[in-house]
Amino acid sequence: MSGVYQSDIPRLFTALAEWCACVGIVAGKYPRRFGRVRLWQALGAGLVVQCLFLTATDGLRMVFWLPCMVAAVGLMFLLIAVCCDLPLASAAYCAVRAFLLAEFAASLEWQLYSYALYLLGWGPGEGRRTALALAMLAGVYALVFGAMYRLENHRADPLTALAFQPKELASPVCMALACFLMSNLSFVYSDLPFTSSILTEIYNIRTLVDLAGVAMLYAYHVQRCELYMQRELDAIQNILENQYAQYRQSRESIEVINHKYHDLKHQIAVLRAEPDADRRAAYLDGMEEEIRDYEAQNKTGNSVLDTVLTGKSLYCARHGVELTCVADGAQLEFLDVMDICTIFGNVLDNAIECELRIPDQGKRLIHLAVFGKREFLVIQCENYCREELKFRNGLPVSTKADGAYHGYGIKSVRQAAEKYGGTVTIRHQEEWFRIIVMIPRQE
Repeated sequence: MSGVYQSDIPRLFTALAEWCACVGIVAGKYPRRFGRVRLWQALGAGLVVQCLFLTATDGLRMVFWLPCMVAAVGLMFLLIAVCCDLPLASAAYCAVRAFLLAEFAASLEWQLYSYALYLLGWGPGEGRRTALALAMLAGVYALVFGAMYRLENHRADPLTALAFQPKELASPVCMALACFLMSNLSFVYSDLPFTSSILTEIYNIRTLVDLAGVAMLYAYHVQRCELYMQRELDAIQNILENQYAQYRQSRESIEVINHKYHDLKHQIAVLRAEPDADRRAAYLDGMEEEIRDYEAQNKTGNSVLDTVLTGKSLYCARHGVELTCVADGAQLEFLDVMDICTIFGNVLDNAIECELRIPDQGKRLIHLAVFGKREFLVIQCENYCREELKFRNGLPVSTKADGAYHGYGIKSVRQAAEKYGGTVTIRHQEEWFRIIVMIPRQE
């Protein structure tokens, strides 16, 4: 039977397999750059280029074999990148998977063709060989690429799973490269411990190793997509939990307002019963002063900061924390909305969390200041803190038992400040914890 395997896979068959693998990617669920007509024009040009390249490089010395295969993968990558609207790293990942699938399809087709030729004993008739080769080509390629197309597109995988960073390509590229080299090693060296000199075994090794590589890359793809889907579910769950937390906070805020309203009714009743006009006027002046203080505290000149401060102020009032703020909100105009929320939300959350651990409510003090100093925006938050703190890399070490899962708040503040070329300084002196954010002001 070894006499049947007299030649390797025709280069045109290999080129067609690589093109079909690319078509399977382009025809799938990935976004495309062109309409139907221009898309098929690009695919047709890709087929011509692939066939011309592989036939032109047929018969070269073995030393050029691997560079030619790398160039063939590059052409597949170029075709996918031109036709699909994907990041280059994602297109490279698709090209790697398509190349290994094409290797398997071409190897399986040629091995089945050779085996059928041997069993049928058709002899040297050129016409019969060609007819059998074309029939086997159409059948095997339709089966392999059709099956992979169905496997790929019946899943509701998120496209975010294809958002590869260049360093993330290492795993699939290594898997594909290892399978490709192992499957073709016997064609290059037949006298190594892990190679064979028997042609039937050489063809078996190539087909089976390519099949294993296709299976491994598909398993990697499925696992990656499921991981990203789980992350999306976790993110949705976090959003729902945050919405519930906001609902609870709103309910607590309403309770605070109701309490103030209840007090106000009693104060009005006292005023009505007060016969002394001077004392009645003093009561009214005091109430008006409280209202002015509350309004001034939450009107800084920046609507985003006002919203953050209103929520935090009501929460502090609910839990016996005195929060004072002197802020020039106009200084924040050049900051992104999300960065304002990140900086002030995390700074105030950390301060409030510290104050809630103080039993004496009279010492639960937080002061926030926002002002401009020369060419810098300065955000300073200080709160009373008698705890002994340890610092590492300029950041306080979390005192919680599961400290590995905390401390992200101040890190987020630092990242937001560094985005604008700013710095974050943290100090703990004389029972006061201070965090100072300095950001160069921008036009």
